[in-house]
Amino acid sequence: MSRHIQVTFDAHDPKALSTFWRDALGYVHPAPPGVDLPEGADPLAAWDDFLARIGVPEEQRNSRSAIEDPEGRGPRVFFQRVPEGKTAKNRVHLDVRAAPGLRGDERMAALEAECARLEALGAKRVHRQDPTPPLDAGHIVMTDPEGNEFCLD
Repeated sequence: MSRHIQVTFDAHDPKALSTFWRDALGYVHPAPPGVDLPEGADPLAAWDDFLARIGVPEEQRNSRSAIEDPEGRGPRVFFQRVPEGKTAKNRVHLDVRAAPGLRGDERMAALEAECARLEALGAKRVHRQDPTPPLDAGHIVMTDPEGNEFCLD
């Protein structure tokens, strides 16, 4: 029997980091429990209202955030505020599959286009690995706005 997984990020600013990854992955912020959001409503504003209504102090309202795949296929991603900063390379990282099935120049052009889009959202480019057949089709290493490494592949 398979299991569903949730990927969890430690963060200084869960709302901002979840917004970056929402836009990077095409995910959505879910509505608060028991809240039906009208079309076009801002789920983050709904969360602020919900948390205020249930008595969560304002300084605790950005202690966590989550995003979900709107098609229900990918894992839920959870962000939790922690006091300590990132001190070393991630032991686990995400690979954003931006060019599946592509090879050579076409693949690297697709990765470069996605890299530029993510840089505009606040990511930073770290390193480009050109293809080295037969095992490496090429990838780009990046960091999210809080310095967590991920790869475009």
